[in-house]
Amino acid sequence: MSKGLKLTDILVTIVISIGFGIVYKLWGPLYYAVKPIGLHLDQFIYGMWFIAATAAFLIIRKPGVALLAEIAASSGEFLMGSEFGLEVLLYGVVQGLCAELIFMAFRYKRYDLMTVSIAGLSSCTGSLFMDYYKGYIGDLSTWNLTLYVALRYIGTIVFSGIIAFGIVKALEATGVTNLIRPASKEDYDALEQ
Repeated sequence: MSKGLKLTDILVTIVISIGFGIVYKLWGPLYYAVKPIGLHLDQFIYGMWFIAATAAFLIIRKPGVALLAEIAASSGEFLMGSEFGLEVLLYGVVQGLCAELIFMAFRYKRYDLMTVSIAGLSSCTGSLFMDYYKGYIGDLSTWNLTLYVALRYIGTIVFSGIIAFGIVKALEATGVTNLIRPASKEDYDALEQ
């Protein structure tokens, strides 16, 4: 299998990401709807915004896919009129880069739930640094900040780890991903972990 991205890989990644960009855009109003409930439930569902990188990487499995996926998804969300404005693009770059660094640390050879969960958590950490830099969380009291961060991390594992892995596992079972890359026995074994 070639390590570099081919045009087909890039186009498939962008199509996947635009799909997630639509989900991201639809997720914004839900995020604001649960915010008044309190207890940072909005931070739990924030984990959805990291799913493009992990799902696209599980499908394409090549260097650069996670970064490209998050940039394309955030661009799609922005072009559809994101509530978050231009900063959504910067968040997409940071989140994609953070996920990509984890896949690189595993030398792009691990496609299991743990690896994608760690990549999602890395994206989450990048978003928390961005939130701190933008002044969104600097004034929170310790207990409130702890709840904020804990729920975002838990939501990240659920959405960009477990749900992304489940989506790709379902796609693998249908054989759809064989059009992109032939699945080997190792691929199926990795999904069974």
